[in-house]
Amino acid sequence: MPATVFVSRQLPPEALEVVRGRVTLRLNPEDRRLTPAELAGHLADADGLVCLLTDTIDDPVLARAPRLKVVANVAVGYNNVDVAAATRRGIVVTNTPGVLTETTADFTWTLILATARRVAEADAYTRAGRFTEWGLMLLLGHDVFGKTLGILGLGRIGKAVARRAQGFSMRVLYHDVIRDEAAERELGVQYRDKATVLREADIVTLHVQLLPETRHYVGEAELRLMKPTAYLINASRGPVVHEAALVRALKEGRIAGAGLDVYEEEPAVHPGLLECENAVLAPHIASASRETRVLMATMAVENCLAVLEGRTPANPVNPEALRQSR
Repeated sequence: MPATVFVSRQLPPEALEVVRGRVTLRLNPEDRRLTPAELAGHLADADGLVCLLTDTIDDPVLARAPRLKVVANVAVGYNNVDVAAATRRGIVVTNTPGVLTETTADFTWTLILATARRVAEADAYTRAGRFTEWGLMLLLGHDVFGKTLGILGLGRIGKAVARRAQGFSMRVLYHDVIRDEAAERELGVQYRDKATVLREADIVTLHVQLLPETRHYVGEAELRLMKPTAYLINASRGPVVHEAALVRALKEGRIAGAGLDVYEEEPAVHPGLLECENAVLAPHIASASRETRVLMATMAVENCLAVLEGRTPANPVNPEALRQSR
């Protein structure tokens, strides 16, 4: 009898074709976030789950899924899954690293340029019919070329952002918990402590994981170190920035602007940010290219199939659970 796989949200059809005929496939009939009770109901007789970051896979949900062997998250992050609880139950958790590195780096640069050159403000200004005459001082932003870029978190995405900075002849400073001397030689980036990066960078971009120690990684104290002409960019995880502190810094002119793709209480956005014209706000679309989303979803379903077919998945988050699942 084939295994049963539940898919919690709409996926690209190319990914679904990978699993058709190999499992009994059940889909969420509505492309919306399911409540924990609804999700648990669908998992009562499921062997595998393909889910998104918006799905909360906690211990109470897992407790109501006695047959579940794998949770395949269509994301690099997996803070929506109680990995410890899954491991205790012998459930393998997988993610989709690598495939979204370049597209997220592209979008980071989209935010950098849009924020520094006030593109969102200019768009709103033009659409409102206010562009009646060219003016020398109209919507002045700041150059990016030749400036100092500060990267907090030099993982795969941070390095991809640094590579792109070479085309802008930027001085690149970085901070990470682990110094990467090979990347320094390859990319010409310079290691500094966190405070120095914040003080010297014209643009600070965040690429850290969401961990207990990185929650509010940039808050009041960090924002006060930044230049009044500097910009903060976040396409990593929302809670690494203390949004209330950021709102104060933007409104008081202590930094020039911010470009955000993620939010502390996502999908809710701090109401103060909505009032800040010097903030560019995107709805978590850093990996939202057609090519990347197909790759992510396909990787997730292949991870799911591997576990159900007794193979080692390419991207296990908790490999220790593999031993229990066999």
